Amino acid sequence: MELPPALAIMLDGGEGTTRQKAARLVVDLARTAGAAEFVKVDHSHVSGVSVITGGHGLRRFLADLAGDGKVAIPTTLNSAGCDKRRMEEMGIAYPDFLEQQFEIIHAYESLGVEATLSCTPYDRGVNDEAGIASWSESNAVAFTNSWTSLITNRESGLSALATALTGYAPRWGLHLPENRVPNIVVNVECELNDLADWSILGDWIGKQVRPDWNVPYGPMPFIKGLPEYVSFASKKALTAAAANYGCPMLWAEGITPTPDCSMVENHLSFTEAELEGRLADLAPKGRVDLVVIGCPQASLEEIRITASTVRAHSEMGAKIPDERLWVFTSSHNYELAEADGSIAILEEAGAVVLQDTCPEVTPYNRDHYNHLLTNSLKAEHYLTSGLNRMPTSVGRMSDCIKHAFDSSLCEGGAPALNTKAQPQHASSKTIQSGDCLLKGRGLDSQDDFSLEGRAMVSDVAITYLGYVNRDSGEIEEPGHPLDGRAIEDTILIYPKGSGSTVAPYVLMGLIYTGKGPKAVVNRDVCSLTLPACSLLDVPYCHGFDSDPCIAINDGDLVRLSRVGDEVSLEVVERAGE
Repeated sequence: MELPPALAIMLDGGEGTTRQKAARLVVDLARTAGAAEFVKVDHSHVSGVSVITGGHGLRRFLADLAGDGKVAIPTTLNSAGCDKRRMEEMGIAYPDFLEQQFEIIHAYESLGVEATLSCTPYDRGVNDEAGIASWSESNAVAFTNSWTSLITNRESGLSALATALTGYAPRWGLHLPENRVPNIVVNVECELNDLADWSILGDWIGKQVRPDWNVPYGPMPFIKGLPEYVSFASKKALTAAAANYGCPMLWAEGITPTPDCSMVENHLSFTEAELEGRLADLAPKGRVDLVVIGCPQASLEEIRITASTVRAHSEMGAKIPDERLWVFTSSHNYELAEADGSIAILEEAGAVVLQDTCPEVTPYNRDHYNHLLTNSLKAEHYLTSGLNRMPTSVGRMSDCIKHAFDSSLCEGGAPALNTKAQPQHASSKTIQSGDCLLKGRGLDSQDDFSLEGRAMVSDVAITYLGYVNRDSGEIEEPGHPLDGRAIEDTILIYPKGSGSTVAPYVLMGLIYTGKGPKAVVNRDVCSLTLPACSLLDVPYCHGFDSDPCIAINDGDLVRLSRVGDEVSLEVVERAGE
């Protein structure tokens, strides 16, 4: 693989240390993925902004990265953890939150990143919806690949930033037409009449994926049975929720080009029973403290729908008590909604409209809020995770607004935080015996190494953001085979990372504080894990001749060695023998 001359100069340090670090990461990812060439990228979007998502790993990394380089292409920034204009209303009790938030945003701006603070760059954030992008906000990846001509891999915050600094990305994954094919067919056998219905469908699809399904780039469904017209907000709700489980794109019969599904083995049916069952499961079971709308940040259509529903109550003289409704949107859409009167309708009724932030990345004041209600399964997925550990219910827009106006609709204290064991947590591992020696590869940027340690093994993906404790390194995901276990000082073996693209910052934070693994072994190319290991020089291995997630038992004593281009993973002693 020949490097473009400009990228080669950066790799040699000819444009400073900042771009050299970025170039090293781009080249590591290219060679790990087996890319034959590089592509010039038109636009980048970087995730990892809120204090509670990136944490100390992000802050330290940005401080280390600052120096002599700026982004080479137009680059926008994801949503922050607060609206600096409405700090009193938000009541954030997190120590030094605003100061730390400004530190992160300023560090990105010093690199030339435009602080748009929006998680929806496809919604009036990018002028040309065609070409090649490098985006690291999961909902944005799924939306743009599905509904526009802009193509992007599902990047991590780190790999998107590396591309932004160099202008190059390896040509692999979803850049290649042969990989942009469905691996699931979904028949929708019911009507979808509310944005929450679309959100439930997207999340439900991800929940059905099993560890033994061949979905190397995540679930990519072809959906049949949708109405002929699907609004912008409905598309957004569907793809955002599907992205909870790593979906990078989808197809819709009669709306997108029809793909070849002749080789698809996995077929699902989404029925009225499935929809109503999920709504019943997710309905509030205790007093709702706060209603949050706009995850991802509300489009102009969503703001208008919310305002219209609010107006039906406020015109009858009702008012939202105690600012019990928060609507999250981008500054761009706020200006549009202010111009058409929607903001005035919401605020006069007692709602709080927040800019630059999103429900999932906000630290809620637990003296006031211990049970949220939303219409977004993306919000529910992350709010109930380790980010906030907040009991969160889901309802259709009309139900959400009713609860905002009337706190007595559900009585009783906040419900217990439900466990989230899912079918996709089911492991296919069996105990292996005898000798085992696997051959694989490492990263070009890393030197030879040899180390021994206990293997911590799962054939189920690991979701770092929200499901790995950022302080202790303990996996906190009920139903996961490794739930309750700390990754510290292990040789960590798993298929790949899943969930949020902020994952590498969580892993980096654990490595910085000595709570990370000795080494990482992935079965699949993982743009969520590789960047942290590349930049902080944690031994990283991949591309083995047999699946290490199956061949190695959890608890085996293993030796991991690299000599030249070859990596050996050998069992020294089987667990229990």
